[in-house]
Amino acid sequence: MSHCSSFSDAASFAEDGAEVDEEAAQEDFEFKLKGLIDLTMDKSAKTRQAALEGLKNGLSSKILYDFILERRLTLTDSIERCLKKGKGEEQRVAASLACLLCCQLGSGIESEEVFKTLAPVLKNIISDRSASMPARQACASYLGLCCFIATDDIEDLYMTMECMENVFTKQYRSEGGTDNASALHIQALQSWALLLTICHSSEVKKKIDIHLHKLPRLLSCDNVNLRIAAGETLALLFELAREADADFYYEDLEPLTETLKGLATDCNKHRAKVDRRKQRSVFRDVLRAVEDGEFQSEVIRFGRERMHIDCWVKRLTYGVFKELFGSGMQFHLMTNGFLRSIFELGPPLLLDAATIKAMKVSRDERHMNNSAAFKARTKARSKLRDKRADVGEFF
Repeated sequence: MSHCSSFSDAASFAEDGAEVDEEAAQEDFEFKLKGLIDLTMDKSAKTRQAALEGLKNGLSSKILYDFILERRLTLTDSIERCLKKGKGEEQRVAASLACLLCCQLGSGIESEEVFKTLAPVLKNIISDRSASMPARQACASYLGLCCFIATDDIEDLYMTMECMENVFTKQYRSEGGTDNASALHIQALQSWALLLTICHSSEVKKKIDIHLHKLPRLLSCDNVNLRIAAGETLALLFELAREADADFYYEDLEPLTETLKGLATDCNKHRAKVDRRKQRSVFRDVLRAVEDGEFQSEVIRFGRERMHIDCWVKRLTYGVFKELFGSGMQFHLMTNGFLRSIFELGPPLLLDAATIKAMKVSRDERHMNNSAAFKARTKARSKLRDKRADVGEFF
């Protein structure tokens, strides 16, 4: 009887073993994170940067609310010290870690305190011309996202937007500029647009009145990414304006649409082919948004769920968070309650670790799928080439 009972409980033993293994792995993971937090205090810049990178990877790949809540002040102090003491790449990674910290904590008092502590330091780096340009770009991007996540104070919101306006409006008066400067203006413009989406309708109207007549100037700049950012921001402003006022009318619509049509069909040889293709694709969507208020929706699949990107506001928000989380975006969409609330996905589905792991496509399987798609694409193109060759020989 004892032997029979032991066999009947084999499945339960396996489940218990899996739970123990999972708990042990989590404890080991948290132990490593504790070590990385300690290393952010190291004298060596390389050691601090490596520790920040490790923490960034950890926070972007797992939900660690309880762990972070206990060490919030320590982490905030470490990030602040790295932003002040570090240079270049260290500041860039520290700024992204600040944003991930707010994302893990969600919208509340804890994340607001993190924002209030770090916002002045981030603003100083943005305005510091002696700081490296990648660090300034990262601070402009992540300051806006931290504010979007954490602040409930309308004064903090408007002050952050003003900080961004002081950066990107310089491009209104500029005839050109370096690519690095343009990249900073792009990040500031995107952060400003993101914060505009959570403003009161009266403030939105004010900002639209100020910027809608000036933004088209950026459509003629030399930097393709700045042209695209300006176009997408224009589409967003038109969407917000029509939501606030169904009878919204823009006086200079005709010249603006002509400019957008030119960018949507740009064939200038002095521009790189990749840039032209990217620009045409974006500005076709922008033109539809400005002329007809249309948006080409897309579907994001993660786990067993789907999310519809059906407006410019949601597209911008998703793009910003995807840039932050990287490959961990799908995991956070499935499990991060705060992120799900932003996209109105409801509470997380109750999935155990084994189910989540089973839903992940292995590297080999992904490689086989890509290879099969590549072969099918090659065959289809070969047939088209053969037809073209036959027509050429016939004539």
